[in-house]
Amino acid sequence: MRLLSFESSAKTASVALTDGYRLIAQYTQSGGLTHSTTLLPMAKTLLSDAGVSISDVDAFAVACGPGSFTGIRIGISTVKGLALAANKPCAGVSTLEAMAWHGVSASSFICPVMDARRNQVYNALFRTDCGKPIRICKDRAVSLEELASDVKALSAPVFIVGDGAEITAEYFDINGISYIMAPYNLRMQSAWGVAMASQDAKFGTSQELLPVYLRLSQAERERQAATNKKEKTK
Repeated sequence: MRLLSFESSAKTASVALTDGYRLIAQYTQSGGLTHSTTLLPMAKTLLSDAGVSISDVDAFAVACGPGSFTGIRIGISTVKGLALAANKPCAGVSTLEAMAWHGVSASSFICPVMDARRNQVYNALFRTDCGKPIRICKDRAVSLEELASDVKALSAPVFIVGDGAEITAEYFDINGISYIMAPYNLRMQSAWGVAMASQDAKFGTSQELLPVYLRLSQAERERQAATNKKEKTK
């Protein structure tokens, strides 16, 4: 299946064209421009350079979270629009599972981490089996203390990937937790990872594609706090 995949859940924007497990082309940039202005032009350039049109694409995939609320919404909206216009199926995959594909040749255990702020990281743990990441736990927003405890219980070094790698490594160093740091070119999210994670995904219509945030946005938390404060003063 010829798949056009998108990743916009963090600072890096990435688009990839694959055929099964074969990478045909990938375009990745992390220049600080907003994903709303970069994703579609990147996709158009990639397809043009590969000599492929949208009609040649069989389906679309996107990282649906966790990650930046704005970035996830942009990626989801982009794929929804393309899938609807082309009348093609689409799928959303876990950002963390997509990241785990970067470590399948490096370690027995993979630890994707994204900075979730508020002293937490978005994380899931994976083990490598037959060249694929196999999930050990579900996606979660977790403290570094709890993550360190879970990793220590594995009794083996983990391969750390993601924009939360540096803060995680610093905490692991202080607490004597063994790890392998991913080189920078493998540390950030990629659309190739999204494509790989999509191989076993369930594809559906654009209406079925939904974001996965794991927790409330800052605006929603502030609104909830204001509502609770009003209820207490009644």
